[in-house]
Amino acid sequence: MGKYPIYDYSNSMNILEHRIDIALFRPSPNCDARPDAADISLLVIHCISLPPEQFSGAYIEQLFCNNLDPDAHPYFQEIARLKVSAHLLIRRDGELLQFVPFDRRAWHAGVSQFQGRERCNDYSIGIELEGSVNQAFNDRQYQRLAEVTKLLLERYPKLSRDRIVGHSDIAPGRKNDPGPNFDWQAYFKALLAG
Repeated sequence: MGKYPIYDYSNSMNILEHRIDIALFRPSPNCDARPDAADISLLVIHCISLPPEQFSGAYIEQLFCNNLDPDAHPYFQEIARLKVSAHLLIRRDGELLQFVPFDRRAWHAGVSQFQGRERCNDYSIGIELEGSVNQAFNDRQYQRLAEVTKLLLERYPKLSRDRIVGHSDIAPGRKNDPGPNFDWQAYFKALLAG
């Protein structure tokens, strides 16, 4: 398993060795072995912007790779020492970065639970959208997210449409992303498009 490419509906992306071939791979040290590498059964959608409400630049990548300069912005002094990551980041222009292979546990969900099961990092894939809970996401991001999701649903059979959630769904009261500007209806409609 994992030795042969799996194609998405448009044949534009593959998963090989638990990595998407078109994604820029920036390995994060903030990951470890899953308790059960075969139990990938939840997809968690997040959003992030660094500094808050600002887009572009390498700050998100630097945070996930533990080389964010705390002196580059006042907000970074609060977060530079955090050990966090996600499997994927989808930038505003649709560019795709991968930080952690899907068979490894990324540190994205924190204290969390889904349907009574805790420790969502153990069995989930985390996708960050470059964005903010206060601003709309764009069509390129929805298109890329739908493409990636279709590929993941094909590759990991324990994932399903009803096992796709926002960070706020698994950590209510603690997290609010991807927020009210994330268009779940448009996202799920894009998933149904052939």
